[in-house]
Amino acid sequence: METSVEQRRESRTDLSWPVSVWVPDANRFFNGRSANISKVGVFITVPMTTPIRRGSVVELNFPRTDALAEQKGQFARIKKGRVVRVDRKGTLEGAVIGLGIAFE
Repeated sequence: METSVEQRRESRTDLSWPVSVWVPDANRFFNGRSANISKVGVFITVPMTTPIRRGSVVELNFPRTDALAEQKGQFARIKKGRVVRVDRKGTLEGAVIGLGIAFE
């Protein structure tokens, strides 16, 4: 039997939202989806073909709806973060990589 210890500092909110991830090592964006988010980080899934590793610094682009963009004055919320967890797994939708990202 395995015991896991909760390491999160902040509570997470389930949020399924499209996200684009800029991976500097690949010099391109990869489209993914958030699963949950907090003030200090986010868990997202990206395609299995995304060349990513723990410790990578990435830029996350969370698109806003037209109404929110009008209210906030921009069409995306951009955050920078460091990959702290990498989970490769298969789902009903196909093979994906789950990434835990701590905001910087």
